[in-house]
Formats: sequence, C-alpha cells, structure tokens
Amino acid sequence: VQLQASGGGLVQAGGSLRLSCAASGYPFSSYIMGWFRQGPGKEREFVAAISRSGSNAYYQDSVKGRFTISRDNAKNTVYLQMNSLSPEDTAVYYCAAAPLTFIVTRTRDYGYWGQGTLVTVSS
Repeated sequence: VQLQASGGGLVQAGGSLRLSCAASGYPFSSYIMGWFRQGPGKEREFVAAISRSGSNAYYQDSVKGRFTISRDNAKNTVYLQMNSLSPEDTAVYYCAAAPLTFIVTRTRDYGYWGQGTLVTVSS
C-alpha cells in the first residue's frame, strides 16, 4: 500500500495550492479518503474527508468555504484544493485512507497514511 502526497510548497497569504495524493496497492474506491495536517508544535488534525463515491464531503470548520476535497476513482487519486490560504494553514499535510463506508474524522480510524507534503504560507 502506498499513498504519495504532492503539491505542497511556499505560497503567499491569499494564494492557492492544490494537493494530490496518488494511491496504490488497495481498492481505492472502497475507502474513505481524508486529509489531515500537522502544524509546528501542534497535534495532527483533521482537515477534510470524502466518501467513497465522492458525492459527500466533510470539512473542519476553519477550512469550510476555502478548501475543497475531491477524488478521481479512475486515477486512484484524491485532491485538496486550498484557496485563500493564511499563515495558520502552514503545516505538513497528510492524506489517509479508511476502510469504512462512512466519513470519519479521527486519525485512529485511518489505516493507511501518506508521507506528507509541506505547505508554508507566508504573510
């Protein structure tokens, strides 16, 4: 099983980034996919998750209206479009997969994790 996150980088406040996470080694379309982040000196926190079909999504309150999670089951890839970024969004972003039929937000519910991609937002 492999989850390869990419797309991080340095961006100015107010800018946008699109993260991607390519999955392999498991039935991608049968798993809930989520994005988490861990800022400097902080615990890992839930950002967004998407249902297996992609028809439903759930977001942390602080990113609602700014971030959009999506998935392409044909490409085994999940995305996180991040707009209106602020320095508070600076973190390592991780994608994760949960073998469940409903969206979950706890880290312990996700069995597979990517290596993380760093997002730095400058003020």
